[in-house]
Amino acid sequence: MSEPIIIAAACDNHYIALLAALVKSIEINHQTGEKLIFYVIDDRISSANKTRLRQSSDQSMSEIRWVEAARIKPRGVSIPFDTSSYPSTIHLRMFIPYFVPRDLEKVIYLDVDMIVKDDISKLWKTNLEGLPVAAVTDSLIKNFGNTWGGIRNYEELGFSPDTPYFNTGMMVMNTKKWRDDDLTNKIFRCIADNQKWVKYPDQYGLNVVMAGQWKPVDQLWNWFAKKYNAEAALIHFIGRKPIFKSYSHNEQFRQEFAYYLEQTQWRGFRPVGEPARYLKKLGNVAAKVPLFVKSIFRLK
Repeated sequence: MSEPIIIAAACDNHYIALLAALVKSIEINHQTGEKLIFYVIDDRISSANKTRLRQSSDQSMSEIRWVEAARIKPRGVSIPFDTSSYPSTIHLRMFIPYFVPRDLEKVIYLDVDMIVKDDISKLWKTNLEGLPVAAVTDSLIKNFGNTWGGIRNYEELGFSPDTPYFNTGMMVMNTKKWRDDDLTNKIFRCIADNQKWVKYPDQYGLNVVMAGQWKPVDQLWNWFAKKYNAEAALIHFIGRKPIFKSYSHNEQFRQEFAYYLEQTQWRGFRPVGEPARYLKKLGNVAAKVPLFVKSIFRLK
């Protein structure tokens, strides 16, 4: 029996339909027989939605394991405060190497705003060559010197502007190497120490700490939905998601997302309007207030 393929994601009720489409897309395109084990970081997902997701999945192929977000932070680790409207779940991926079983040395992390169009086993077979992570170069930012999204203080940190910059939405993680090198603490300290320079908090910390220490993966495994490519293996719906009425990226990719979603318990899903989207963003900011208060006391 082949070893199972381990996939991790983080989600809340707001994005549960995205997760359902992602899981279904992986199942439909998985051809090589390995069992799929999904570790889902559960940011207060309702029992009803958990049941719907389980009923949507192919239980002969997949197993979903819930990991409560409030209980996964390792002792001695502090999540950094940031001023963005991104949900705090963007930081929870840093804890994956600590809550998966210690005998698992590799995990595929995926953002929920994705669909997979090729066999996930191809990505699973990535040889990490002893490096902590494999990822795709961000097709919009590309390098540290990018003026709007790169590492804006790269010179002060001693990096070249040509240093490659990866997108953190898809990562093949070497969990043992990650723990051995204490990368979570290093990444969080990096974000906290450089707060005024940070635009994309998780990506800033990951790219600075792992500069020159990650393995590039073909661009097709993290293809942004802005531009259609029939060969893309994984579609990443950056920006407006296909669950929103305001989605404005490639229409063909939106239809492909809908194809997978229609094969889940979310069939007939109606896109969400802008008021609900903005309320979610306001909620993301409000949830960070306790982290802000803690950061003040740490500075005193």
